[in-house]
Amino acid sequence: MHPRLRSVLLLVLVLTVLLAPSAAWAAAGAPPPAKDRSPGAAVSSALAGVTGMAISPLLGTGVYGAYLWFGADTPEQRTALPWFAQMTFWLPALLVVGVCAAKDSLAAALPPGFKKPLDVIETVENKVSGLVAAGAVVPFTMDSLSKLLVAQGPGPGAVPTGFAALPLGAMDFTWLVTAATLPLAVAVFAVVWMASHAINVLILLSPWGAVDSVLKAARTTLLGLVVLTAGLNPWVGALLSLVVILVAWLVAGWSFRLTIFGSVLSWEFLTFRRLRFRPAAGSRNRVFSGPHLCEQGVPVRTYGRWLNEPENGGWRFSFRPWLVLPERSVLIAPREPSIGRGLFLSAVRDGDETTFTLPPRYRGHEEALVELYQIEGGVQPAGLRRAWSVLRELFAGAPGRRLPA
Repeated sequence: MHPRLRSVLLLVLVLTVLLAPSAAWAAAGAPPPAKDRSPGAAVSSALAGVTGMAISPLLGTGVYGAYLWFGADTPEQRTALPWFAQMTFWLPALLVVGVCAAKDSLAAALPPGFKKPLDVIETVENKVSGLVAAGAVVPFTMDSLSKLLVAQGPGPGAVPTGFAALPLGAMDFTWLVTAATLPLAVAVFAVVWMASHAINVLILLSPWGAVDSVLKAARTTLLGLVVLTAGLNPWVGALLSLVVILVAWLVAGWSFRLTIFGSVLSWEFLTFRRLRFRPAAGSRNRVFSGPHLCEQGVPVRTYGRWLNEPENGGWRFSFRPWLVLPERSVLIAPREPSIGRGLFLSAVRDGDETTFTLPPRYRGHEEALVELYQIEGGVQPAGLRRAWSVLRELFAGAPGRRLPA
């Protein structure tokens, strides 16, 4: 079976397990009322909620917290809400989202050198809020859903079925339902979050504010559609969420590489690692592969080691797919090597093709790399290249001969 088809079938199996309780409740209950309050609809709404928070963690968590806060009837109920549903969290969170939106709106008026540091900070914020949502909000959502599934039947006034109908006395099976659904929910969140976070990294790499605005608008529109459809009809919201999850699953390798790229770039930029780093011979020098290596089956932005092997005719690039799988390597015989020095990132080029993209730690150390790797073309200003070439490298994915991640 083709690996891609096997991955799709695995995803369908996972989603089937996740939505099985929803189908059971729908089959057991009567036709839903105008406002469907059945546990089946709750499962669909929870799926849409997890998907929406993964698309934009800070915005999704802030809106969800505000929804719980305004939905509480008494001050005592509001006090009992989790921390992310307190005004001290969701109000500042929404204010930060507003500041980011204002920054994007004013992008055209800001010099590139001023906007990029703000993009780095926003990328880090997206990572932190993603961890918060995955570690706190998603478990809270699934725990609330588990209590609903265990305690209720298929609808108001209906005879309890499933766990609620079992004559087991005071035994509480909430923990069992949570244990079964939480890993799947976190996995769904992680896959969709990586695809969404890739947009932050693309914005970080894009030299044009117009591209940034289009990417942000597309993500916000998608989030709005998920929330709107889930509010109007939870089943339609669940269907749209499944489409988003499927697409995110299919581009998971591309998203993963972009996530690693953005993590390294943001960390080294914020910590000024280039001031503490010195290139050295051996396996210490880690870089990201460029489009030139696609011909040898290496996906763009694969993180690996750049080795100098003149005895083998050039260089070697060694990497681990998904960072943990068995190591692979390819030999590179550069014909016209040079280093293009950019404003924020430099690149090792072979003629007009990018062989490696250098992390920020190498900024200012290009001459040392020329000496270590015998780069005949030396260091050259990167300059402005054709728009199509930049966009092709920006959105490039896996090569024709596919490799994991």
